[in-house]
Amino acid sequence: MKKIGILFGKENTFPPAVVERINSMKVDGVTAEFVKIGGVKMAEPCGYRVIIDRISQDIEFYRAFLKNAALTGTIVINNPFWWTADDKFFNYALATKLGVAIPPTVILPHREHPPDTSEQSMRNLVYPLNWDEIFEYVGFPAFLKPYDGGGWKHVYKVDSQSEFFERYNETGNLCMTLQRGVNFEEYFRCYVIGQEKVHIMRYDPKAPHHERYMKGNPQPAPALRARIVKDSLTLCRALGYDLNTVEFAVEGGIPYAIDFMNPAPDADMKSVGEENFEWVVQAVAEMAVKKALSDDNPARELRWASFLRG
Repeated sequence: MKKIGILFGKENTFPPAVVERINSMKVDGVTAEFVKIGGVKMAEPCGYRVIIDRISQDIEFYRAFLKNAALTGTIVINNPFWWTADDKFFNYALATKLGVAIPPTVILPHREHPPDTSEQSMRNLVYPLNWDEIFEYVGFPAFLKPYDGGGWKHVYKVDSQSEFFERYNETGNLCMTLQRGVNFEEYFRCYVIGQEKVHIMRYDPKAPHHERYMKGNPQPAPALRARIVKDSLTLCRALGYDLNTVEFAVEGGIPYAIDFMNPAPDADMKSVGEENFEWVVQAVAEMAVKKALSDDNPARELRWASFLRG
């Protein structure tokens, strides 16, 4: 029997729905359940052919368990090694190399010294920074946000230099990026599953959280839709993510990729709505079963360099 497990935290709708959907498919030799973990012995198989990870970004014990599971033959969605190393600033740079539209973005030094460091630790840093050059490159309005994400925490919209410094002074020892704001006419959030399927959702990031997914889900024009699908697949294939969301802010007909490091994306029925929920549950269930029945070797090397070489 090939087991599919789901590792999760506070979610109450998506994990049980995926388990139920997989088991309802009645695929011979495949079953799904919630993962159970005790003490983890090194280099010992965990018994799961596939694990869908929804929580290890918050719990180091789970992340270590998943790396050990991948070493011993489990396919983990998403790859815990790449997810551990990934950050949003690198993603922006990679996307630019791949031809995906990205607003001008810079990474900034910590406003305050990180723990256990001093001025000597930062001796390679140019001081003072050439702020005029940075502001000319990025422009205003802009968004100041952590380089490694964090669920919209510590994200600030700044409209001027003075407002930037006011917010930057509040960031402490966080490493931040400054990115040009997109004056968007349309905004879309896309589920990308198995690096094959894309579900485009019209989204309003300015609305209250429970109202952001627009009812009826009006779709983009055909040409724009084709580019959004293409760019979504390009990004997720390059990064190796099998479960992700990609967000596009559309200005002047150009879809700018704003956020695409979401390996445990929101899939709660109350926020995404019944139609989107149904789509992602079915797509993830089908992907997990396909991987469980495959001969994939989870220890294969996954890297983005091959995409840069074409």
